[in-house]
Order: sequence, then C-alpha cells, then structure tokens
Amino acid sequence: MLYGADYNPEQWPEHVWDEDVERMREASVTTVSLGIFSWSRLQPTPTTWDFDWLDRVIGKLHEAGIGVNLATATASPPPWMSVEHPDVLAVDENGATYWHGSRQHYSPASPTYRRLAAQLVTKLAERYAHHPAVVMWHVNNEYGCHLPSEYSDAAQTAFRGWLQKRYGGIAELNDAWGTAFWSQRYGQWEEVMPPLKAPYSRNPAQLLDYHRFMSDMWLECYLAERDIIRAAGATQPISTNMMGAFKPGNYQSWAPHIDVITDDCYPDPLDPQRPRNTAFQRDLMRSLKPGTPWLLMEQATDAVNWRRTNVSKQDGQLAAETAQSVGRGADGIFYFQWRQSRAGAEKFHSAMLPHAGTRTRTWQEASALGGQLAALPELPQPKDEDARVALVFDWENWWAIENPDHPTTLDYLSLVREWYGALHRRGVMVDIVPPEQVSDRHHLAIAPFLYLLRDEGAAALTRFVESGGVLCAGPFSDIVDANDRFRLGGFLQQLGPVLGVGLEDFRALPLPTATAIAERAGTAEIDSGGDHPSSSDHVELDLADGTTLRGTHFAEALWADDAEVLATFRTGPSATRPALTRRVHESGGQAWYVGTMPDPAGLDAVIGRLLHEASVAPVIENLPEGVEVARRGDVVTVINHGPTAATVSIPGTELLTGEEFGSRELAPQEFAFVKSAITS
Repeated sequence: MLYGADYNPEQWPEHVWDEDVERMREASVTTVSLGIFSWSRLQPTPTTWDFDWLDRVIGKLHEAGIGVNLATATASPPPWMSVEHPDVLAVDENGATYWHGSRQHYSPASPTYRRLAAQLVTKLAERYAHHPAVVMWHVNNEYGCHLPSEYSDAAQTAFRGWLQKRYGGIAELNDAWGTAFWSQRYGQWEEVMPPLKAPYSRNPAQLLDYHRFMSDMWLECYLAERDIIRAAGATQPISTNMMGAFKPGNYQSWAPHIDVITDDCYPDPLDPQRPRNTAFQRDLMRSLKPGTPWLLMEQATDAVNWRRTNVSKQDGQLAAETAQSVGRGADGIFYFQWRQSRAGAEKFHSAMLPHAGTRTRTWQEASALGGQLAALPELPQPKDEDARVALVFDWENWWAIENPDHPTTLDYLSLVREWYGALHRRGVMVDIVPPEQVSDRHHLAIAPFLYLLRDEGAAALTRFVESGGVLCAGPFSDIVDANDRFRLGGFLQQLGPVLGVGLEDFRALPLPTATAIAERAGTAEIDSGGDHPSSSDHVELDLADGTTLRGTHFAEALWADDAEVLATFRTGPSATRPALTRRVHESGGQAWYVGTMPDPAGLDAVIGRLLHEASVAPVIENLPEGVEVARRGDVVTVINHGPTAATVSIPGTELLTGEEFGSRELAPQEFAFVKSAITS
C-alpha cells in the first residue's frame, strides 16, 4: 500500500527539506509525487537548466527509503514562454487570450508548446529513467481541469486535421454534421471552424466532435510525453491523474494507454450524497482497468480552498473516505499536499503537515492512518466476480445528451448516480462501463438515458440479453447515432426489437421542483402529504401489484409490441399507456424498459426486482442506513457513514487486529477490513 502526498520542496528553503523527510518517516510515507509544478525552477530561462536541486531532493528521499513518483512538470509553463512564444497560449471562444499567472494556460494543440514540453521531458527522462528512487512517472497534471476547451489558431488548425482523419473528405463531414440545415454546408476545409461564439444554437454534431477533439488533444499530449519517457529506457509505470467523472476528458478512451489509473477526489463534506458520489467515483476508476488496482493520487486531509465555504471534515471522515478507496480497489493513498503552502492561491488548502504543525488533528489523523495502511497485509486484486452489475455510463453520450435543444434539460451524471445510489444503498457492487464493455461476466446491466448509442454498443447489449443477461434500459435511450443524428424509422431502432417496445414520443415533463430535488438529495422528508411537487412535474405509475410510484423528466408514449407490461402511467400525458415493460427471451435473458425516471422508492422497487431476476446478491444483506460495504476479492470493507452507531454482522476476521469480526457495532465514521468467506 503506497502512502504519501504531492511534495513541492521548491516552495521552501533547503534547510526545511531534512525536516520534511524526517516527518515523512514519522507519518509512514512511502512515496511522494515530485516536481509537478516546477518547470520554471527546472528551466528558469529558455537556455538554462537547473537539476541540481532536484538531484539533492531525490537523494534525500532515496536515503530515507521514500520512493518518487516523478512528474514531467509540463502542467504550468513558465512566464518566459508566454512572452517569447505567445502562440502557446490558449484562447476562449470569444477570442480572448489566457495568460500566465495561474496555471494550465497553454493550448494542448500548440506545436510550440509540445516541442518545448518534449524538450523538458527528454532531459528529465534521460537524467532519471534509471534512478533507483523513481518508482513511477507522473505526466502533466489534471489535463483539462481549468481549460476544458480552447479555440486558438493552433486548435483551429488541429481541429481541421482531426476532422479530416475522422471523416476523410468534406462531403463526408457535411453528411455527418447535417450541414444542409441552416445553410451550414462547407465547400473547403478552411471554412470549418471550432464552435466559436455564435448568435444562437450551434450545430450539435460540431459541438460533439469538439468535445471528442479536445479530449483527444489532451490524450495526444500524454502519449507524446509517455513515449519520450519509454524511449529513454524507463520501465516504471507511467500515469496521469484523472478527476473522476470529469466531463471534458473521456477517460474510457484514455485508460488503455495508461499503466495504472490514478485519480483525484475532493468530496464536499456538506454534500448529503457524499458517500454515494465518492463510491461512484471510486467504482468508475476501478472499472477503467478491470482487475487492476488504482491509486488515489490526490485527496484533502481536511478543508480545501476553492469552494464558497470550505468546511472541515468530521472527526474520522478522512480515514473513512480512505477506507472507501481501498475497499473499492485502490493500492495507494496520496494527498495534495505534503506541507501546506505559505503563499499562492492554495495556501488555505489543507495538507498532511499544516502550518500549525504536529499538534493538529490533521497531522495526527494522517499519521495514524499511514500506520494503519502500513499494517495491512497485501490485498487481493479486484476480481471480475466482485461486481455482477454493469451500470452503463458513457462519455460521448454525456456530451451529446447535454447539448442544448432537447426535449428537456438533463444532468446526465446526477441521473446515472441516482440509479447507482439504489444499488449502493443495498450493498451491491457495480462496474461502471460504456455499453461496449457489458459482457458475460455481468448478470445485470442497467443503461438509463443512453441517448447516443453506437452500433458496437447496441450489439454488445443485444448479445448480453441473448446470452441470458438481464438488461434494463431507458428512458430517453437509443435516440441518435454516433453523429447525433436520428436513425431512419424512428426511435429505439437498435434496442427496440430486443426490448419488445416502440417509442412514439418522449413527452417531457417540466423539470422537478426544488422540493423534489431536495427529496432526491435526501434533504427533505418524503411523505404522503402535500409537500410533493405539483402534478405538472411528475407522473404516477401503477405497478401490477398495486403499488403506486412517481416518475419525473419523461412520461414516454410507448407501444408494448412484444413485451409484458409491468406498470402503466396512471397520470400525465401518457396515462393508461405502458411505463415499465419486460421481454423474456428464449435464452432466459430479459430486456426491461422504463419510460420515466422513477423516484427513489420507484428506483428501489425496480432495482429489487432486477437483482432478483438476475440472481445478484448484495455483499451483505439488510444493511443499516448509512452503512456501506464493498467487496475486493475475499476482503469486505464496511464503513459507517451515518450519524449514529450501527451494528453489522460479517463472518470473518478483521485484517488490522486479527480478531473475529462477527457482529460489531461501528461508531460514526468507523470502518473495518474483514477477510471473509462471503462470495458473490
């Protein structure tokens, strides 16, 4: 288990470095990320270099037995670059330039930036590729975090080249983008621009392709640096830190090129859905490279500095969040940062070693946690059988579904996390994958709001059902192709035959009221009284057993052509028509479709039926409210996120104490790792 933090010794006088190393050993630090923002220190002028200080730091760490995750330092170019090479600077959609004085102000498409970054990485790789202290390479930092899109001349040129590679000719581009609409037809490539400032709605296919292009630009930058490091003879793992469900970066397309997934996670202590949302993020990271542990590359020891209100974590919350990462596949825990900065934009951001020193709760909790992690035996790698449920989450669909000019406004991530939450509350392990990665290792697949469905994804979901799997799709799924165009013949053209249903119309509902949103977030009571949304923003549906549930966002007008109707709409624009259907295939596979977004009670009811039909069991039955469990091979992690003590029963031995776990009361924020005989 790796344990450590970002280390920025260039922010401190050299006499502090020895104290840093001594304190790191006290805190059980094994590894630090070094040099992430040190370009201006390594190359103070275009023609001068200074590696002596870095040699000394690495030497001190190595003597103390602390490994180095060496960064390429390319995330924040020095000021001299902006002055001498203004073509490296990023530009917004209005044509305004981003200048130095912050970070990440460069265009990832700029040939000059790439040339100068390659020069720096080459010198670093040649100098340190074989250094025994370097255990890993950290390329750049949080690609796209502050600059998800940019529109410089370099980006415009690169975008045209990217489109030519994707489509071949200008005629093919016109067809894919549907440019016959609004007289947008292009006659030559020089006419094609990024989606710059416009008076009204822009071409949705153009917007979608620009998302793809920007994600690919960041990946190209990573690959260029990775290849330089490898060419220098480095054999250590190479990675770049991701940021969970970060919309601008399609991590599912990046993952095959990255040796080990690393993630940055900063949950808001005020978020009532924090445990669910962080669990989702950790399962997403685990799912990017199935069967391979990942690393939590950044988390905060306490408060951050960049929210409107930066509250502290509760006592024990740091350890509980860390246990959640370990339980869901992490083999390393790191923080931003080691020593709290004395100047700069992040000086109020917490660190392992705060300004107030070693008497602080932060230092004591982080040090104790390091000791606990060091005491853990080697943990099993995540296994295919850990998670039998696939939740379909797809970046290209995310980009397309949140384009403007749709029947209603959808927050794709939030809606998918509500489906995830119904599984999380039941203690069910989940893989979070694009449709193409749903496979026979899964028993149940859930694909809500899969608006953009590629041919390969549809084929994978069809095979899954025909091979005996249970699929639940909808609503607003299988609407457009990979270029955001309707398929001829209407909606559900690919999945309709599998589902046994047809879709006449979406029948969007007004967006949920503030009360309904609060109910879903768990911040308002749900009862049968009058504090519900008005009938205009939800519909009621009746299950065959007489239960009445609510749905929001859509009340789709469905035809049950070859499917059993399990629920009908009782109110709203599709009253008396099917709301929930199921088609049972000869293989034993089942294809369910739901034409609305069920409320929390409805999601729980539907999930319960689906788990039963797919023969998927939770890690632990009958979890108390606020308690989370996760499986990692034969190790079960249990965490009490709730405000009161909770009793949990798990047959097995606690890893940290060797004692029989049995039935145990866990205090708020208490956790345990249990070696258990429970299987999936």
